[in-house]
Parts: sequence; structure tokens; C-alpha cells
Amino acid sequence: MEDEWTRELERKGGEAESSAGNAEDVEKIWEEVIRETIRHEEVSREIKIPELPHRKEIEFYAVNPPYAYVRISYDLETEERLYEVIEPELSEGEKMLISELKDFLIESIDVDFEGLKKQGAKEYIKEKIEEMIRKYGIRVSESTKGKVEYYILRDFIGFGKIDPIMRDVFVEDISCDGPGIPIFVYHRKHESLKTNVVFENDDELDYFVIRLAQIAGKHISISNPLVDATLPDGSRVQLTFGREVTTRGSTFTIRKFRVEPMTPPELIDLGTYSTEMMAYFWLSVDAGRNIMFAGGTASGKTTSLNAVALFIRPEMKIVSIEDTREINLPHPNWIPSVTRETFIEGAAGEIDMYDLLRAALRQRPEYIIVGEIRGKEAYVLFQAMATGHSTFATIHGDSVESVIHRLENPPINIPRIMIQHLDILSIQLQMREEDRRVRRCKNITEIVGLDSRTGELITNDVFTWNPEKREFEYSGKSYVLEEIRAQRGWTREELMEELRRRYEILEWMRRRGIKNYRDVTKIIVGYYRAPEKIMERVRREG
Repeated sequence: MEDEWTRELERKGGEAESSAGNAEDVEKIWEEVIRETIRHEEVSREIKIPELPHRKEIEFYAVNPPYAYVRISYDLETEERLYEVIEPELSEGEKMLISELKDFLIESIDVDFEGLKKQGAKEYIKEKIEEMIRKYGIRVSESTKGKVEYYILRDFIGFGKIDPIMRDVFVEDISCDGPGIPIFVYHRKHESLKTNVVFENDDELDYFVIRLAQIAGKHISISNPLVDATLPDGSRVQLTFGREVTTRGSTFTIRKFRVEPMTPPELIDLGTYSTEMMAYFWLSVDAGRNIMFAGGTASGKTTSLNAVALFIRPEMKIVSIEDTREINLPHPNWIPSVTRETFIEGAAGEIDMYDLLRAALRQRPEYIIVGEIRGKEAYVLFQAMATGHSTFATIHGDSVESVIHRLENPPINIPRIMIQHLDILSIQLQMREEDRRVRRCKNITEIVGLDSRTGELITNDVFTWNPEKREFEYSGKSYVLEEIRAQRGWTREELMEELRRRYEILEWMRRRGIKNYRDVTKIIVGYYRAPEKIMERVRREG
């Protein structure tokens, strides 16, 4: 296509901005969650806030009031930031009481733990604590009772020492590198931070790693010391046990699950994509094009895939295939599937992505989503593309060339003639801008076809990030949009009108702060069912 698209969008919908204000966006979220600064004097008297010699407090907020708070401070001497979990201090008598109550609970719990969750584990455990206090005539103040209940609930139905961190909405990743080593977190506002939480010895950490595996429904041991799993809340966890494979001892890394997936307006606001790019994706998804998101670890591949998948019409049948569950869609006709491992590789009962993908093709889906391709399942995926299924997937790779190289070589081994069935490749990067880590789409590239003379793949960069200007640039040509126009029998003006309408809706949602995935989905579905009604609202509310 020509620059007509860009000119038309700028004229009628406003200039497409990269909106690179990642720091500003986090500040907005911060203000929404912490509406008032918590003053120290407002904190429960059970909490003793440690002094800060040579340190400057940056943030102080509650994660599980009135018993768990987080303080982020800056060391003026070492020039490093510290993430502190602040909980009630316990006397020796309170520690003994908690230990005895835990022993009593272990002996007296008469329902399975999953059953406890369904009944309301919190209330059940509180009742058991009350029962023991009455039975043995234990005299405790309300203050002590509150602290005792907090620690027992934290350790029995929470995540023990790291429970306050798991509750912190600003923490993305939690990493423990061994016993005696401080846990590190990745904070959405302050990035990588050392914490004051430490597992003191091998026994304590080994026990916790075994418990995490059990919570995730997995088994870990010396004979099976590596486990990848999903926690009940959707968080991904990678565990190692003992010193067999990690010489400093057991480790764990938790990538916290975002309960509500990010939406297209959010990614626009974060500067990952421009509104123009999202309008392009919207029309491409609706037309059933095959899209792959590539990038390095934590570059936002799956986040972008999930956001773009919200453009799928609500009645379409979708099958998603993943090793660990990350995709989250509101579509009613969606089958989420995950692989199943066995302790012995290749043993009966093991179900891998190849098995799931073959099964998915028999379920007659209109869209197939694969969490990450890295093996023989890719061949089945490209066969699905060739037979008319719309597919989305992610793959590791930081450029078009590196992705094609991965696809063509072991262990994936896709013939070049099949790669041309892929329509769109979006490359994402994690980079630093003004001393902040941000995620950017490096380029959106179309796979145009195969050159009959040279045998090389013909590609077309539709959008490219310009780091000097800090904006996304449109190349002026899109073969995918031309194909959609031809297939639907549109004139060039009708294509431009359809793009402009979707652009206007996305810009309107961004300006109005409509980011919640339920609200965004409602508007997308509304446009499919009653486009004029949605456009009238968009233009009326501006």
C-alpha cells in the first residue's frame, strides 16, 4: 500500500503515536492501586518498622494489611535499592505457640487440602485455632491471636516467607538462587531489587521447593531434580532440587501470572505498539492471517499474542496449546490444553505439544494458538496453516533472519516452501530507554512468498521502530492488506474506511483509559455485532 493509509489515519483519526511513556504508565497504575500514601503512624501497632541508618525510604505500602507491608529504600552508601518485607515481630512465647498450633493442625485436619480451599480454608483453620485455644485454656490477647492467625494462615494456605511478595501486584518475577542468598524480585516500577527475605539453610529451602512442587501438582526429588510447573493462580514456576544440578542448592523462579491479560490499548499506552499497528493486527486477525511473535526471554511475546487474540470474533472455535498455561481468553468456544509430563521421558502417559496439536486438528478449530514452538510440533503447525487454519504462535528469535534460521534447522526443520504460509512476523525486544527497561516491537514483517529464481523468502517490513526518533514508521506498503482487500471485494476506499474505524476505536479506548480486558472485549465484540452503534458512541464521546 502507499502512504495513503498513513495520511488518511492522520487526517481523520489523529496522528499515530508510539506513546513511549512506559514510566508514566506505571505511575498511573501505582496511583490507582495506592491511592493514599501510608504513613507509618497509620500502620498496625503490631508492626515495628525498622530504622533506616544510611538509607532513604522511597516507597511504603501495604500488601496484606494490617500485617504485611513492603518498604523500598535506597542505600546512600552502596547506592543500591532494597525491597523489604515488614511483618509483625514475634516473642519467643508467640513462636512456641505457633509451633504447637501447627503441630495440632497437622494432626487434626480431617479434610483434604483441596477440599479445604473449596470450603474456605481460612475460616476452617481459624476455627481449628479457636478450638485448640478453648480446649487447652490458652490465654492470649487479641493482639497475639491476630499475629498467630496471620503466620499460620501465611504458612498453611499461603506461600510462607514469600507470601507478601506473591501478593504484591507490582512484582513480576521472584528468584531464589540458593540457601543463605537474598531473594531477588523484578518490580514493575523499580526493576530488579534485592529483598530482605532469605531461606537460611538447605533444609528450609528444600522443604519449601518440595511444597511449591506439591502445590503445582508435581513431584520433585533427587532423581527428578528439575520441574517446570504452573501454580494454582496461573504463575509459572521453575524449580531445582538439591545440589545435583544447581551446585549452590535448591532454587526457584516464579513468573507471576497476570490475572487479567493485557489488552491492545494497554500495549499502545506502554509504547509496545502504535495504534496504527494495532489496527493493522485487528484487521489481519479478523481476516484469519497467520501471525508469529518472536523475541528473547521476557520480551513480551506471549503478552502480545494474548492481546492480539482478543480481536478474534467471539463465536470462533479456538484451541490453545502450551507447556504451562499462560494464554487467557474470554471466548466461550475456547479449548485451552497443556502438555503432560511423566517421570521417564517417552514413557506411556506423556502428552507433548505434538500430540496436542495433532488432536487439535481433529477438533476443527478456526484458530490454533501455540504457546511456543521449538520442536517437531512446528511441522504440524505449518501444515495447519497450509490447510486453511488460522494460527498464532511464539518463537525465540530477535530478528526475521534468526527466526527463519531457527525454523529451517534442527530440531524444527521446516522446509522453506512451507514457511511462506506464515503471513506476519512481529519481532519484540526488551531494551533500555532513559535508564528504564521497556518492551518494544522492533518490526512487523510480512512473509510475501518465495522467489522462484533464487529460492529466497521475500519479506516486507510494514512497521519499524526508529530508536532515534522514538516512533514507529510505516513503510507505505502492505501485501497482507492488499490480499484482504482483494478477498473481500473492497475498493481501496472501503479498505481505508475499515482501517480508519478500527483505528478510531483503539485511539478512543486509549484516550478514555479503557484498558480492562472485559471492557475492551465488550467493545470489540460490540463492533462485530453492531459496528454503527459502536462508531456512533466513539464519535459522540470523542
